[in-house]
Amino acid sequence: MPLPLEEIKKMIMTSIPDASVEIKDLMGDKNHYSAKIKSKMFKGLSKIDQHKLVYKSLKGKMGNELHALSITTEEI
Repeated sequence: MPLPLEEIKKMIMTSIPDASVEIKDLMGDKNHYSAKIKSKMFKGLSKIDQHKLVYKSLKGKMGNELHALSITTEEI
């Protein structure tokens, strides 16, 4: 079962409360998304560690209910 856009946003916001999150459904199939996430929590982290923080917030749903997510992170 696909993961709704709002649920993805909620999961990220729960783990990264100060985040500004923009999510787009790339194919209109609720399975292929892009996300742009801005947060102070990314300060001092490498891009890899920033992305790990986002993936951790998805609690194992990546690759299961969530098929594809392109992530762009930015510290604020």
